[in-house]
Amino acid sequence: MAELELRDPHARVREIIRSVDADEISLGDYEIIAAGAIPWRILDGKLQVLLIHRPKYDDWSWPKGKLDPGESIAECAIREVREEIGLRIALGIPLSATAYSVKNKSKVVYYWAAKTDPLTVIQPDGGECDETKWMSVKKAREMLTNPTDAQPLEDLAKAHKNETLNAQPVLIVRHAKAKPRGNWTKAEGERPLAATGRRQAQAVSRMLEAWQPAFIATSPWVRCVQTLAPYAALHAMKMRNVKALTEHAATRHPERARKAVQKLFNKYRSQAICTHRPVLPFVLEVLAKNSTPELAKALPTVDPYLEPGSIIVAHQVAGAKPRMVSFEIHVPYHD
Repeated sequence: MAELELRDPHARVREIIRSVDADEISLGDYEIIAAGAIPWRILDGKLQVLLIHRPKYDDWSWPKGKLDPGESIAECAIREVREEIGLRIALGIPLSATAYSVKNKSKVVYYWAAKTDPLTVIQPDGGECDETKWMSVKKAREMLTNPTDAQPLEDLAKAHKNETLNAQPVLIVRHAKAKPRGNWTKAEGERPLAATGRRQAQAVSRMLEAWQPAFIATSPWVRCVQTLAPYAALHAMKMRNVKALTEHAATRHPERARKAVQKLFNKYRSQAICTHRPVLPFVLEVLAKNSTPELAKALPTVDPYLEPGSIIVAHQVAGAKPRMVSFEIHVPYHD
């Protein structure tokens, strides 16, 4: 399993670690960071993907673009797709990132699959994109202008063949930065987020929006509830409190914590689960148990496992053994 690299303000790529990316991508330091997605749909029982034509380069590619200031990589992917072709997406499974040089600068582009309703109308913006085409994977291979765009397509086609393209996301969130323990004299469960943590909670909400979890479970302690509150309020969602995920309960009864996490996973739904740093080892054990040994290597093993407000995105497939098909680690933007 890999140690999580912490934020380096001079290397934005370290804000993300994904199990699908090659070592040279994960360990690289890039001057230009971009993100995008491959929209896909099933029409008449057949898989189709959406290519876009970019008039500036006169090429056929995938919707993608560079990060805006203060934006996470996941946010960038959904924004670029929305701006270029008018399509609002939720991120699906991660697809291989690509790396190449642009005017002597190193560039990396992160991709995800994006499921699309067959009846959705695509609206090119006319600037970045002036034409779109739905086509088979075979035809897309022939149409792509740049060879580097082929690998994420192959990942998507393989996932479709393996019946993992419809995997559901489970997002494990470490609560945002709380007020220091030493300065808190009331009950530990009532210790709230610090000012920085409240801003992080807003960043967490924006990141969750990229996957749009439809269910929320959390430790009932204040700092966890406050971390997910902005997202819950935005979608008028109720949070399910899981006592077994508090620090005290998990420390005293670790097996109950493991069982609570496994029970949540067994629902096979898109969901976010918020807990504490001391509980993360139990969560990680359950994730590893439901993964192949090779995939589990992408999980962090070194304390503190995740920075405050960071997220592990695990995609799982109902009925599959093992059920987990990918892991991602995302660090939110810090002001």
